[in-house]
Amino acid sequence: MTGKEPAGAAPCVRIYEVKAALERFSPLPLQEDYDNAGLQVGLTTEEVSGVVLCLDVTEDVIAFAVEQGCNTIVSHHPLIFRGLKHVSDGNMVERCVMQALKNDITILSMHTNMDNAYRGVSYTMAERLGMSDVAFLQPKGSTQAEGGSGVIGMLPQSMKAADFVHLLKDTFHAECVMTNALMQRPIRRVALCGGSGAFLAEEALRQQADAFVTGEMHYHDYFGLEQQIQLCIIGHYESEQYSVQRLDEVLAEALPTVRRVIYPHTTNPILYF
Repeated sequence: MTGKEPAGAAPCVRIYEVKAALERFSPLPLQEDYDNAGLQVGLTTEEVSGVVLCLDVTEDVIAFAVEQGCNTIVSHHPLIFRGLKHVSDGNMVERCVMQALKNDITILSMHTNMDNAYRGVSYTMAERLGMSDVAFLQPKGSTQAEGGSGVIGMLPQSMKAADFVHLLKDTFHAECVMTNALMQRPIRRVALCGGSGAFLAEEALRQQADAFVTGEMHYHDYFGLEQQIQLCIIGHYESEQYSVQRLDEVLAEALPTVRRVIYPHTTNPILYF
């Protein structure tokens, strides 16, 4: 205590402590070389007044943080993914940077480092489906962290392909699920990858998965796998939406006195008609 704090007052938490807690869970060395996870905007030495958790940073999210009196935003997708040559009002990213700086808001993002972390995005998907014996589909490590791409595990019970598709729709609140031809055998062993996971489809097949679930794939990726593996594409946002709750759990455990607010609206830019 400093002597200025009332007896029993909770010690102040700095933004850098939030950053450190998040990076213990999903270490930055796990991010892909094309990524830009970590600190996006602002300073980390200020005391945390509150944290808004979201999948994407938008102007509405920043306005919500200001309304809630929160000076920290933690997102899954980075606000700044490609380099900025100037900061003005030319596009949404630039406007968000300006608004964050104007309102003294710090933005942190846990992206592919969280995709590749133990209990990260794909593990969270598996938990939602009640899967067991879950392991990394494509393990990898660095000198500072162990992780991997995607996961594979077992459903609680075998089910028909059509029933599995409906389970995905219900679990991930998907407006639709894009699939190849429905399998004529039961689905039990399932591989998952949040976001864009097409690069793991062949590995899922090699490890004898009955189904592979991800957020998005290209048209030509569907060819040639009929009756070998059930492809289920549920939408990028839909596959990663629960990562926000995981980030909330991480901060609740590491820094329980910090006020946390989950952004209550969807940031999915895709509409289905």
